[in-house]
Amino acid sequence: MAETVETRGRIYGVSGPAVVVKGLKGARMHTICYVGSSGLLGEIIRIEDEFATVQVYEDTTGLTLGEEVVSYSEPLMVTLGPGLLSGVFDGIQRPLKRVREISGTFITKGLKLDALDKERVWEFTPLKKKGAAVRAGDVLGTVQEGHITHRIMVPPYIEGGVIKEIVSGEVSAESPVCILEDGRTIGLYQRWPARKRRPFGEALPPSEPFITGQRIFDTLFPVAEGGVAILPGGFGTGKTITEHTIARFSVSDIVIYIGCGERGNEITEVLRDFPQLKDPVTGYPLSERTVIVVNTSNMPVAAREASVFTGVTIAEYFRDMGYRVSLMADSISRWAEALREISSRLEEMPGEEGYPPYLATRLGTFFERAGKVRCLGDGDRQGSVTIIGAVSPPGGDFSEPVTQAAMRFTGALWALDTELAYKRHFPAVNWHKSYSLYYYQLRKWLEENVAPDMPDLREELMAVLQKEAELAEVVQIVGTEGLHDEDRLTLEIADIIKEAFLRQNVFNPKDAFATYTKQYWMLRAIFAYKNTATEALKRGVYLEKILSHPVRTSIMDVRNADNQQIEKEARKLIEEIEGAFTE
Repeated sequence: MAETVETRGRIYGVSGPAVVVKGLKGARMHTICYVGSSGLLGEIIRIEDEFATVQVYEDTTGLTLGEEVVSYSEPLMVTLGPGLLSGVFDGIQRPLKRVREISGTFITKGLKLDALDKERVWEFTPLKKKGAAVRAGDVLGTVQEGHITHRIMVPPYIEGGVIKEIVSGEVSAESPVCILEDGRTIGLYQRWPARKRRPFGEALPPSEPFITGQRIFDTLFPVAEGGVAILPGGFGTGKTITEHTIARFSVSDIVIYIGCGERGNEITEVLRDFPQLKDPVTGYPLSERTVIVVNTSNMPVAAREASVFTGVTIAEYFRDMGYRVSLMADSISRWAEALREISSRLEEMPGEEGYPPYLATRLGTFFERAGKVRCLGDGDRQGSVTIIGAVSPPGGDFSEPVTQAAMRFTGALWALDTELAYKRHFPAVNWHKSYSLYYYQLRKWLEENVAPDMPDLREELMAVLQKEAELAEVVQIVGTEGLHDEDRLTLEIADIIKEAFLRQNVFNPKDAFATYTKQYWMLRAIFAYKNTATEALKRGVYLEKILSHPVRTSIMDVRNADNQQIEKEARKLIEEIEGAFTE
């Protein structure tokens, strides 16, 4: 890592979180400072002549002109190692549980704490031997953290060396686990700049879906593993509960949840519920594979801006171990508002709706850290970071700057709809406004791993929904009775699709998570009904008889089938459907 250089200056001006400092000669951009007598943590974001502007990550109330500011020319760092899992941190990675023990409910200004407990002892199991040559990314050994195997790796900033000594057994944070022949040591922990992307061996193309267990996402608008999706929606459309559902049921090894500028009661719900929720795959508490980064709406605005970079750095660290990481950012809009406030304090030229002109660029530095990679080091480890970002456009207006800027970097848009939410249809995703750019890249995977006709069923489903939207305009004029029987049947099939397939109840254990196999057989049953009913109409069977047949109720109930039993039950239902509507 770069050598630190100490420089000192004095406060020249204060405007909210922005502090102007005079005399920091030799200071570098995006390095941290300690401001005032309390040593408030800040970061240099502008240098002009002999003045440096610092965004302070803590409350600046009480700062006075002339107080000393110290810079060590070190960027904002994130500590990485055992102890992250189940941890709750603020935007600059202070452990909030420890903060509460020391300062109570609110964070004391200038409070400095180690992110991870350096006194804790871990059981280290070495995987390398004395005399082995190692390089950046190699796994030296493992530490068991709950049910997760925490791989201790050679940090990216150590290019290579030969092991002189490696320990086995109990190790504390202060003790090295490995000593190289040139005298360099490697410990359990490593530190990495929050705003710098961690290196990897090779970027891999999106080829597998990020499985959420939610039918409307997996079937209609899938996001690739290592991809990015945004979830824009107005107030009350279910953004937070959707992210909680994905965090719980998605097929991922590690979950990073960033509560960025959200209300305190929502974060309280996360902190209360996650330890009680069980991982549906392992049966362990969900919190054991979760890291939470919190910066609520009443916490310093500058730390909110830093929180997403703290979270994604932690995500990349677990990715480098070879894990599939899902990162939930709630909400990107609150992060952008923090950026706008800081920009206005700097008196920068505003862009649209007051946001800074570099809004899209800064968003890109966050979203582009998603991806699926071949990890550095030995073995053929592959890891991924998949980002799901909630966006809160005012009034549900998707043309506002944050949503539009985010859409430039995301491959899937899951547009939440206020009208659907008012109808209690959840997930309240508008299937006409949403899209996925990953679908055609994932089509081959669906054909090979689900069923050869899965993409065809998906396209047929989309065609029915599109036809229903066209017929809805006609119904406004002539009413349902004025339609042909074939069109009335289309409306009926669309209603079944919406109620039985697209709607999902997270409080129903059998419906909360649907495997791709279950989704496929549900579609098979629905379109077996459609095809059989269409043939019956052609034979002259009355539409009323078709619509009143009890087989419709059976189709609506198929969502309550077990994931393991779905094929058997669906085949039986399809036989029942094919035997219906006979004279």
